[in-house]
Amino acid sequence: MGVKFKSRSSKDSYRGRAAAEVRRVSKYHTHSIPLDMEDIERDYDKPIVEACIAAKTSLIVRVGMLELGAGTGSFRVREMMHRIAYPMGVHVRADVNLTDIEATCTDGVSRITEVVDLPTTGVNTERIWLLEHFADWLSVKCGQAGTYHAMSVVSRELVDNLDEPNVYAAARKAVKEVLAQDQDAAKVFKDAVATAVHNEDEISQNRIDAAAIDTRTAAGLGTVGSTPRPEATPTAAALEDSEDSKAASVSAAYAIENSDSSAAGCAAIGSSATSQGRDSASEQLGSGRPASAQGQAHEKAKSSEGAAPSEQPVSSDGSALVREATDSAKAAFSDEPASSDKSASPKPQARGGITVRQAHERLDLIERRKPLYSPLFSGFASAVACAAFVFLLGGGPYDMAGAFVGAGIGQWVRRQMLGRRINQFFATGVAVIIAALACVGTLRLVGIFDPVALKHDTAYIGAILFVIPGFPLVTGGLDIAKLDFPSGVQRITYAFSIILVATLGGWAVARMVMLNPQGFEPMNLSPLLMAGLRMIAAFCGVWGFSVLFNSPQRMALVAAVIGALTDTMRLEMQDLLHVPPEMAAFLGAFLAGMLATVWRSSVRHGLLPPHLGYPRISLTVPSIVIMVPGLYMYRAMFYLGQFNTLNALDWAFRAFMVIICLPIGLVTARVLTDRSWRYDV
Repeated sequence: MGVKFKSRSSKDSYRGRAAAEVRRVSKYHTHSIPLDMEDIERDYDKPIVEACIAAKTSLIVRVGMLELGAGTGSFRVREMMHRIAYPMGVHVRADVNLTDIEATCTDGVSRITEVVDLPTTGVNTERIWLLEHFADWLSVKCGQAGTYHAMSVVSRELVDNLDEPNVYAAARKAVKEVLAQDQDAAKVFKDAVATAVHNEDEISQNRIDAAAIDTRTAAGLGTVGSTPRPEATPTAAALEDSEDSKAASVSAAYAIENSDSSAAGCAAIGSSATSQGRDSASEQLGSGRPASAQGQAHEKAKSSEGAAPSEQPVSSDGSALVREATDSAKAAFSDEPASSDKSASPKPQARGGITVRQAHERLDLIERRKPLYSPLFSGFASAVACAAFVFLLGGGPYDMAGAFVGAGIGQWVRRQMLGRRINQFFATGVAVIIAALACVGTLRLVGIFDPVALKHDTAYIGAILFVIPGFPLVTGGLDIAKLDFPSGVQRITYAFSIILVATLGGWAVARMVMLNPQGFEPMNLSPLLMAGLRMIAAFCGVWGFSVLFNSPQRMALVAAVIGALTDTMRLEMQDLLHVPPEMAAFLGAFLAGMLATVWRSSVRHGLLPPHLGYPRISLTVPSIVIMVPGLYMYRAMFYLGQFNTLNALDWAFRAFMVIICLPIGLVTARVLTDRSWRYDV
């Protein structure tokens, strides 16, 4: 039964009341427990480690929700939640699906369970990367070591300056400054140690000479200069002082050259400056204790100096230089600003790090970050990616031109619709239809001048490949490999639903304009030229898909290099060695996983700049998305629409075999390089 309106004003009034009712109801239709709950607000300005379990859980679950909304797999969401919970002293157990999380957290005293759900899902590799830095930033602020990145200064600069427009440039500048300070501090340390060793040798020799003079005087032999000195042994105290001073200097030099961090080296040198602190410094270097433990040992050494100064003869020259170098290095590498007042009380953050409010403010900046690229640039990236995709499938210049125009317009339309929160499936269907029609229209327009363009009916398939959900396809396979079947099945179901909508849209266009795609015409290029062009096309294609995934430019370029190598190898193996497409896809994905691991390890070991430590999933998935057999899947739907069941099943099973081989290749690489994947724990 409908509602009748007597006038326009009454109709508008009804709409206004309905809108107000929707707003009133939607206030309570939240996707997580609101942050203005009484138990959370009570501890909102407390240090995190002192907050109640509800406040801690609000951080843990919110990070998991942001990670899940960025499109990553459930295994990574649980890992990130664990990384956030560990420095707070909280244990977390979470069930993660495609759009919801149920997490139970306990601190040993209280227990709380929270359920959150997302209205939709998507892909945002920049957010995945920033959340890694947030986890390290939070861990360091809570007094723990970072887990994802080797240099905490990168995470500190990124997270602290998220509200700046050029945050990445600021982080790179900070890293360069720290590295320069590291080199300068190391030079100062070495000079100070060399001076200390030289001065200690001179002082020790003077003590030996004085002891010899005393011995000769007591024996009635005269002065040292009057008669040849006998081969007498110096006193035990003099030798002990000399050996202790040399050992302290050698221990300091060893700390400079071999400590994992500058702070550890500073603490080792500071505790090695006296004979009393030499043993504690050696124990620190041997046991590999963290910098905080070394700093405590240094404080103990200083207190022992003040308690018994007469028992610790220290050189006024060499040890002073070592102390001065230690203090300057500590000031250079400390996260806190330098203070000249040594007796000042520590800041409130020193006990519990940051407050709950400050952590949520950082998460607000991550959650509200706008996409890195405008809809227009995103459309351009889509056009480049699909044109490259068409070339790798065997298309020529006309096919690439049609796919370029169609994919660019289609992605621009999709971004505009998703920006207005239009349903994903509806937005995908509309974007695919518009992209296919734009591609066909472009080729028909070119056909007026060159009739050859009218024969390229297959090009419109490449124009719709920008909607292929490569991320959920791959992460679904990875979740199943980790025995997380609910999440894996949901992701794969979601991916195939998007593919179904896309292929149905393409099939509908083909029926409307009477297309009959039969494949691309062979180009008959030399093998060497074809390999070079394939490498360029793969590079451009992976770069375009990385931009669609909201990757920063440097991350996109690294993924493009990996994709250029792996996809070219895959295609060349199929052509030259006649390797089956399924095996070639497995080997290509495996090589992509290994290259991403090598890149990440090189950053952690200092072979590459520390600000280039990107998540593996942000490099591997874009590099293998271009291997997804979109042409196979569309042909299966095309023949199914014609009720040609045998051909439809044939192409469907070909696509299925290639698709499952892609995550298997990544899983194999991960098992070989990651203990957490190699063993069931």
